[in-house]
Amino acid sequence: MEKGKALSAITDSVNKLDLNLRSNSNRKQPATTSIPTFQSSRVAREKNKAPSLVSLCLGVVGKHLEDIVADLAEIAVTFPSDIKMAMAAIARRRKLLNDEVIVSLADNSWEILDISGSDVSDFGLAKVAEMCKFLRAVDVSRCDKITTAGVSELVQHCHSLETLRCGGCPRSDYTARRCLGLFKPKLYDVEGDSWEELDTAEIANGAVSLRWLVWPKIDKDSLEIFSTECPRVIVNPRPSPFSFRGNQVPREALPNIALDDHVVKDIDSRTWAVCGSVARTTPSLSSPTELSMAEKFRLAFVERDTRLAPKRAKNARQHQRRAEREWMMMSTRAKALALASQAGKSLHSKN
Repeated sequence: MEKGKALSAITDSVNKLDLNLRSNSNRKQPATTSIPTFQSSRVAREKNKAPSLVSLCLGVVGKHLEDIVADLAEIAVTFPSDIKMAMAAIARRRKLLNDEVIVSLADNSWEILDISGSDVSDFGLAKVAEMCKFLRAVDVSRCDKITTAGVSELVQHCHSLETLRCGGCPRSDYTARRCLGLFKPKLYDVEGDSWEELDTAEIANGAVSLRWLVWPKIDKDSLEIFSTECPRVIVNPRPSPFSFRGNQVPREALPNIALDDHVVKDIDSRTWAVCGSVARTTPSLSSPTELSMAEKFRLAFVERDTRLAPKRAKNARQHQRRAEREWMMMSTRAKALALASQAGKSLHSKN
């Protein structure tokens, strides 16, 4: 009897389930529902894919990167090149990238270098260019500390450089205008029995391999110079499914894509949300923690005094040396002492 009741209950449940399935199947699909494309399904799979252990570890290290910067040169010696590049990308996004960090992480197998918006100077760029001679694409945009000297070192050491990004701020635009002579290759007048006996380094100078220049706010004069004197360098190429002048526009030459995006695509973006500098917030007038105007002036004066201290010390040393030279020129006693010391040195040399 109990088995019969159980069987009837199961049958009723199956019938109800069948009715629900039929009712759901008879419902009209909403107009917004569409068949998923291959690209959308691939994007969905990438979003749902669990991060790798390496990406998780890099995320943890990136959040505490400022704690290991002092010892980064010793820590990163045994790291693979892709791990070093990922750490450099995280440091750039956290506003921690400077000469010390980039030189500690540089690897001779790198083919791209993105130091845009960082504190890297000519010294750091020159050191990296000496180590990474196979760089194909470099981004030095929005770098206020990089001048013509740093770009010259880059062009001199990296003969495979094809893509260069520059500009983005007034200082970087000024540097790019000063580097026009470096971007254009120059031929030397050399003598030889045949062309086969001449080396490439002996007959050419400048960015011989440069093909793509990304300079968003290039002025008309500079653009005209490139168009007339160096037409093979394509300035600010636009993305297109077709080739440009017979050459496919590389990913590194697209201005809307960062050079190191593919390095950190699997790392949680919250890693660099912890900025190296505290975000500036405008406190309300009613906030009790707002600094007074006098305190703001005091902090500004202390900052300016600290910044100008090395210059004042240098000026003091220059004034001291100048006073010593004037004393030597004007004082008779000082002249006599100088002549006596010279005579003593000559006598010692003769003996």
